[in-house]
Amino acid sequence: MTRDRKPLSTFRSPRYWPIWIGMGLLWLICRLPHRAALGVGRWIGRLAHRLAGTRRAVVRRNIELCFPELSTTERDALTRRHFEALGMSLIEMGIGRWASDEKLERLMVMDGLEHLQAAVAEQRGIILLSAHFTTLEASGRVLAKHCPPFDAVYRKNRSEFITELLRHGRELSASGTIEKRDVRHMVRSLKSARPVWYAPDQSYDRKGAEIIEFFGVPCMHTTATSTLARLGNAIVLPYFPRREADGSYTLRVLPALADIPSGDLVADTNQYVAVLEEHIRSCPEQYFWIHRKFKNLPESYPNYYDDLDALK
Repeated sequence: MTRDRKPLSTFRSPRYWPIWIGMGLLWLICRLPHRAALGVGRWIGRLAHRLAGTRRAVVRRNIELCFPELSTTERDALTRRHFEALGMSLIEMGIGRWASDEKLERLMVMDGLEHLQAAVAEQRGIILLSAHFTTLEASGRVLAKHCPPFDAVYRKNRSEFITELLRHGRELSASGTIEKRDVRHMVRSLKSARPVWYAPDQSYDRKGAEIIEFFGVPCMHTTATSTLARLGNAIVLPYFPRREADGSYTLRVLPALADIPSGDLVADTNQYVAVLEEHIRSCPEQYFWIHRKFKNLPESYPNYYDDLDALK
């Protein structure tokens, strides 16, 4: 264990007991048949939809911006399905942590494995380029069965305990974890031909970001993927999971993005955004709309989240 890590057993004070109790309940739910467990998650999502007024408004605004062709009734229905997907993502996090290999292999199918195999054969670094979908945490262990040992990028939570829980869960799939600002560590891994699992679709500030349209709406988007590909001499391989209607999962690997790095950060990032949008359209309720996707724009742009009360 690296020096910045703490064993989960050190988080024993009473303030952590609610999280431990929640983890215990999640473990029990995950012992149910898969579809029954997802049903519990769907119910949790419906409850959250009812109670989370501000977050519900954020989701509605994001969907309104990205799918203006939908009617108000259709947008509201998509919002409800998104909260159901969020509830199921809690169950899937537990499944990714505790399910047997046999269960995961029954539930999950790899599509496009030949693209991963072709990239591995080049003996270069690989950026496993994904995004924040509700099914992401469940997919890592199956990906690890078909991929050389890889590192997973994570973002620190305000709670040190939550950070360690998330890192511990990801390290059941990944050989190591890298904090999202630790570019040097990512580059070292890529240069040593070690894949890095990376989801760069959320930009938290303007540093290292450009204004790039997302579903036709101006959005601050990090351009780090192109820089990482250049510095790490890496292949950029899009990878997206999807929950199917029957509760199974498709883990889709796409062909490597061509000509990245091209020397044009915006053009490279637009390639990623294009494949991301295509996948979102195939399962729109499973993308993380609860995040304020269009924040941190310069003052000359609208503040899309300053009038949320009407959407609560």
